[in-house]
Amino acid sequence: MTVQRLLPSPEAGDLIGLVREIADGELAPRVNDFEARKQFPREMFRLLGRSGLLGLPYPEEYGGGAQPYEVYLQVLEEIAARWLAIAEGMSVHTLACYPVFAFGTDEQRKRHLRDMVGGELLGAYCLSEAQSGSDAGSLATRATLDGDGYRINGTKAWITHGGVADFYNVFARTGGPGPSGISCLLADADTPGLHPQAPERTMGLHSSTVAQIVFDGALLPADRLIGPAGIGFKIAMSALDSGRLGIAACAVGLAQAALDYAVDYARQREQFGRPIAEFQGIGFMLADMATQVAAARALYLEGARLRDAGRPYSPEAAKAKLFATDTAMRVTTDAVQVLGGAGYVSDHPVERYMREAKVLQIFEGTNQIQRLVIARSLTR
Repeated sequence: MTVQRLLPSPEAGDLIGLVREIADGELAPRVNDFEARKQFPREMFRLLGRSGLLGLPYPEEYGGGAQPYEVYLQVLEEIAARWLAIAEGMSVHTLACYPVFAFGTDEQRKRHLRDMVGGELLGAYCLSEAQSGSDAGSLATRATLDGDGYRINGTKAWITHGGVADFYNVFARTGGPGPSGISCLLADADTPGLHPQAPERTMGLHSSTVAQIVFDGALLPADRLIGPAGIGFKIAMSALDSGRLGIAACAVGLAQAALDYAVDYARQREQFGRPIAEFQGIGFMLADMATQVAAARALYLEGARLRDAGRPYSPEAAKAKLFATDTAMRVTTDAVQVLGGAGYVSDHPVERYMREAKVLQIFEGTNQIQRLVIARSLTR
């Protein structure tokens, strides 16, 4: 990558150096193989976990890295520039650890969090459903009191790490209609009645497993309820603010990779006796791409710094997610255009970048939802 970073500490610089070493030495050489075989790279996540990278924003007392979000997001960006599916998986795992950390009891944190952030386990976040979609407050999966526990019935859709996760945050209806009737529960992957379905056949991110999860009478102990009953929607929305920053950082990493590849190609590819980078049409396109990537990076860092300072950041997270993912779609599309016909074949990674960019505009809240969040912050 061609990025010069202003980091808050020398230790953060050392961390970025370690991440680049792992990303270049272990991830980048393997991405094409795993994507071609559509295989989930579980061992790569174990490597990142053993390197201390799967719990970066969580406190050391729970096995985390105690890093500010500003640093964690730049780690995600570095990894996304080499292998988006890995970075997206890291973001989802970090999101999956959040409910227990932010809303769990002291006993729940002591019991669960160290294993979650320690690197060996992988988490998933079960909020979306096929019918509710962006209207998460209308979800239909239900958790009913049954003796000393909750029995869950329903189906969750588009679950990253579905079928490969070790634990699932499950948002289910324990009360009446609307957001106030939703609660959050923690389920182990081996819970009887928890049934992952066949992986979806996706346009991109072929090495990321996405699947429906069917809950058929899955029984969870009462102590797996995270926070009081009825605050699940609050937990979900709070977690998504952080998750949107993670997706923004992933989008910037992907866009940076596309920009770097397009610049290198334009320097080497000659037409009419000179490199195509010297033609104004190409040069201006690259200039716009670079400007958009830099602006997207500034937006997610601003949101992260507000979060680190304990200040409200929900609108900034929505702005960052909206702009960064739209930027990734534009920049990857333009990178294909710079390469011309070569960009349309899989010999070059830009065609994969373009396919991968599309989903970034959809998950963690579609970009239409981000515009709604931003508009409401302005008018309420």
